[in-house]
Amino acid sequence: MRNTRYVAYYRVSTPRQGRSGLGLEAQRRAVKDRLCGDGELISEYTEVERGGRNDRPRLAEALAACRLHRATLIIAKLDRLARNVAFVSNLMEAGVEFEAVDFPQANRLTIHILAAVAEHEARMISDRTRAALAAAKARGVRLGGFRNRAGTCNDLARARAARTAKAVRRASDLRGTILEIQHNGAQSLCAVASSLNQRGITAPRGGEWSASQVKRVLSRLATTGPVLPQ
Repeated sequence: MRNTRYVAYYRVSTPRQGRSGLGLEAQRRAVKDRLCGDGELISEYTEVERGGRNDRPRLAEALAACRLHRATLIIAKLDRLARNVAFVSNLMEAGVEFEAVDFPQANRLTIHILAAVAEHEARMISDRTRAALAAAKARGVRLGGFRNRAGTCNDLARARAARTAKAVRRASDLRGTILEIQHNGAQSLCAVASSLNQRGITAPRGGEWSASQVKRVLSRLATTGPVLPQ
């Protein structure tokens, strides 16, 4: 018998899209139109994240809800899961059935194929963008910055916020590794730096770690709980 219970997963690429509903409402409408009279939507999860990343906490929650309620994960479009074949493979191994509204007939084989095509298209777009930027640079076009105008206070604030967000994300990515290093006996900043260097993990701006760089990362992690005495 067909499973008539569903958990919806929506993804938008930017916080602005998440706040404005741009793209999000279209996904909700597609899912609800699909389930009209033919399924029970028991919960919804919305992720604000870039498609290339695979660490999606809201998706993990949605999958857990599917297992708990024996429900099917439903999405509006296949590429909202990820343009990454390995990610789709891992999702399929999670023990949860899922359905894409734009391709309801898709089976496991066709989903792999579609994900491979989406991944290829994303790579081609990236390659074309890099080639266009390189050509522009060769013509003397100034790339980045504020494009021949002085940066306003808002511009500078956004730039600082972007750098801070990137640093916080990097620190979060390092949390598990630093906890493991601590568990293995590292009791100082220098010891943590040495262990990171031995593992081939580069410092935030490249190169090898120093005690001061480790301290900055730990200071960021301290906002969500201490990792190692500083």
